[in-house]
Amino acid sequence: MNYRIFTLGCKVNQAESSGLAQLLERQGLQPAAAIESADILLINSCAVTAESVRKAKQLLRSLRRKNPKALLLLTGCWPQAFPNDDFADADFVTGTKDRAALLTWIAAAERIHPTAQTHCITSYAAQDAFSELPCADTTRTRAFLKIQDGCNQFCSYCIIPYARGRCRSMPHERLRQEVETLAAQGFREIVLTGINLGFYGIDTAQSLADAVNTAAAPDSILRVRLGSLEPERMTSELLAQFAACEKFCPQFHLSLQSGVDTVLSRMRRRYDTAQYRALAEQIRRLFPHAALTTDVIVGFPGETDAEFEQTCAFVQEIGFAKIHVFPYSPREGTKAAAFPNQIAPAVKSIRAARLGQIADALRNTHLAAYVGQTVPVLVEAKKRQNAQSFYQGHTPDGTLVKIFPKNEEKGLQNALICVTIESYEGDACIGQPSSNLTTNFGG
Repeated sequence: MNYRIFTLGCKVNQAESSGLAQLLERQGLQPAAAIESADILLINSCAVTAESVRKAKQLLRSLRRKNPKALLLLTGCWPQAFPNDDFADADFVTGTKDRAALLTWIAAAERIHPTAQTHCITSYAAQDAFSELPCADTTRTRAFLKIQDGCNQFCSYCIIPYARGRCRSMPHERLRQEVETLAAQGFREIVLTGINLGFYGIDTAQSLADAVNTAAAPDSILRVRLGSLEPERMTSELLAQFAACEKFCPQFHLSLQSGVDTVLSRMRRRYDTAQYRALAEQIRRLFPHAALTTDVIVGFPGETDAEFEQTCAFVQEIGFAKIHVFPYSPREGTKAAAFPNQIAPAVKSIRAARLGQIADALRNTHLAAYVGQTVPVLVEAKKRQNAQSFYQGHTPDGTLVKIFPKNEEKGLQNALICVTIESYEGDACIGQPSSNLTTNFGG
């Protein structure tokens, strides 16, 4: 049998899909060349917004239409958070907890093609342990390693605690083993990810700094990077420990959601704008070339025009390198879905477009600062654009760089090289390999 996996949502979902692919291949399955030739089609779904669920439903219908004979499997946050939804086109449905059941079902399906839909969705319990999946990345350069799952925060707009359960961490010894395996496989960078990554170790007497240092321990690992973080978990002690690790990449994705204290309070966020501002200033003192990126929700219930303008002013003050803008999406089962003063969709769209323009301008400012600089780039892949080959990688602060060598360069793949930035286009800087080993942005 062969398979195709379709991933919706965050980097944690992407990491889990890579792990699921490894598990399937350990059972003898192979990747399918096309949707139409696949025996198994697996959707790893997201539920963070209503739009995420709409896309999953649309994908289910599309896959069923393109390959009616395939076994269609649905997993992820959507069925976990909304187990009573209609999953009519799926043959097998499980949530984020029952990955083993998924594999058992596939093994049974190889013998007898099922004639009825199977549901295997069980609720999380407080004592549940961290569930591991293999770590994989086809580039063999950058590995996404999920070390934390679940969330205890229950922000008023968010369904994720219901889709992922309570906070739980990969045991530290297991983390060490995973890192050693990745190093032996030739990976050069490890990205530590989690649903609420800052809570890593809350149940194991470890800290996120312990995880960073463990990931950085092998000599062959050149970089360690973090996924999305909650501002209130970033203490002065933790930041100082990050700064003491030479391999730590100064890229901080700190979820903001709103630049207004009254809105943050309604969202049940655990910080205010003064605390966020102070954190940004502290990060930039410790990491002069750090990139701060964030998420912002516009059109939260009760958000006035004046509050929206305050958010616009605040993001410009912080000077984010990148902003993900989301119109507020009511989620059944959350407190905010029942709040009064829901904002009209047209107003949310206007606000999202306006903040998107500000985000684009800030992004261009960030990219323009690189022009003329020589920076270290870890080369991850070779690509083609307009019939021209180029290499692709990231700077320490996470900026994407496309490298167009004037001459055919050998040995760039998986190498840490110096690149002189000549221009930028879209979301990426463009440059040439440099013989100058002195950089202005750190390694």
